[in-house]
Amino acid sequence: MQNIVSRIKREVVSEVVSKTQLEFASQISTNLGNKIYLKREDLTPVHSFKLRGAYHKIRTLSPEQLAQGVITCSAGNHAQGVAFSAKKLGISAVIVMPKITPKIKVDAVKSWGAEVILFGNNYDEAFDFSQNIAKQKGYTFIHAFDDVDVIAGQGTIAYELLEQLEEIDYIFIPVGGGGLITGIASVIKTLRPEIKIIGVEPVGSAALTRSITSDTHAVLEEVDTFAEGVAVKKVGTENLRIAKTLVDDTVLVSNDEMCAAIKDIYNQNRHIVEPSGALALAGIKRYVVDKHLHGNNIISIVSGANMNFDRLRYVAERADLGEHNEVIIAVTIPEKAGSFLNFCQLLEQHAITEFNYRYTPSDQARIFVGVALSKGLDEKQALISKLTQSFDVLDMSDNSIAKSHIRYMVGGRAEVENEALYRFEFPERPGALLNFLQKVGNKWNISLFHYRNHGADFGRVLIGLQVDNVEEIERSFDELGYFYQNETNNKAYQYFL
Repeated sequence: MQNIVSRIKREVVSEVVSKTQLEFASQISTNLGNKIYLKREDLTPVHSFKLRGAYHKIRTLSPEQLAQGVITCSAGNHAQGVAFSAKKLGISAVIVMPKITPKIKVDAVKSWGAEVILFGNNYDEAFDFSQNIAKQKGYTFIHAFDDVDVIAGQGTIAYELLEQLEEIDYIFIPVGGGGLITGIASVIKTLRPEIKIIGVEPVGSAALTRSITSDTHAVLEEVDTFAEGVAVKKVGTENLRIAKTLVDDTVLVSNDEMCAAIKDIYNQNRHIVEPSGALALAGIKRYVVDKHLHGNNIISIVSGANMNFDRLRYVAERADLGEHNEVIIAVTIPEKAGSFLNFCQLLEQHAITEFNYRYTPSDQARIFVGVALSKGLDEKQALISKLTQSFDVLDMSDNSIAKSHIRYMVGGRAEVENEALYRFEFPERPGALLNFLQKVGNKWNISLFHYRNHGADFGRVLIGLQVDNVEEIERSFDELGYFYQNETNNKAYQYFL
């Protein structure tokens, strides 16, 4: 901890990042019963805190190292931080990015004058390639988080916070590789140890929480890429060592909760942040409820705002679910005249946000319904209890298949012999969908298919196939190298498709 603090050179970071704004979030504070402050790291020249650590590290290099140039491997904000720093210092920079990196990110890095090399189908392959180039060319590798000088650069945020707000009770920090939280925690616990440091991770990429609870250096098999800025399989070695000592607690949040937090920040100041940028606020909202916090001064680190415009549609669709302002339910009603009316009458003053139905030749009909809520979880439970007295009701609000696919496909059930349902994620780039279909091949008949572009790094497909041998087809899927999940037993599929 002291080693990190002693390495921090604030005057160096100030050459590229002015003290970022600490903004009191009045609306959010009123809603949560605590004073919430947003540390606006999305306002740096590269719209992310990553510039601090990258520049701080590069400025520690010798004249000989600077003359030789630097290299890194990143498909995100760190790449822009290194590229910007190199341009500022007039040195050469090479950024290795996986081939799957969206063009918008490649162009952003190139705009700062760095050389971009696309290599490999995933981060690990690109990383290994960057290490080989560094050895061959004599470049200095700039790690995104597992480096004491990078960590020290991120720690400059803590000094600014202590100058901007005298009384601080909690600081909530998004966690990916761990550079940001360990940098801030090192300073805070040295100068103001009473302040609580809370790490926030997505449920689908909780490498730090897993490591702390298991007392190991955990490596996740799969990582949810929605919050790509924190989507890592493991935290850094140095980062974990520091975090285990200095981080007071961690909290996990869902993708829907991040979407709700993005909406909160937009409503507060009309700025749009990326999912990882809203991660800390999502954690605050959950933690305040779980721990019954009231009247505290709480800081949320808004870590970045590099959001693809196309993703806003997805965020808007999920925000109300994350805020518990909407419930999605599957309801079984009698297939006869008057059933719709009877159901709607039970809803009374609740607004219907979505209603999907298709006639089926049976005595039971299943409808897919979205209902607006104004009082959160308590109202949701009360509504479902009321409806359950008259109908068979299934809450679909946490069913990923229902939210991502089924709601767009309701149109009648099909009786398909030997149908198996799978959910796939594959790198999103031009031709990716065609490549996916070519890899699946024509050995099995496709009986169902749904794909929708959300502007993210990974495309999501729901596919039904007629198969005689599930083990055989899954061996073929394993060879594809894409994440997949058998969803044949998913209730949303069984109810509607």
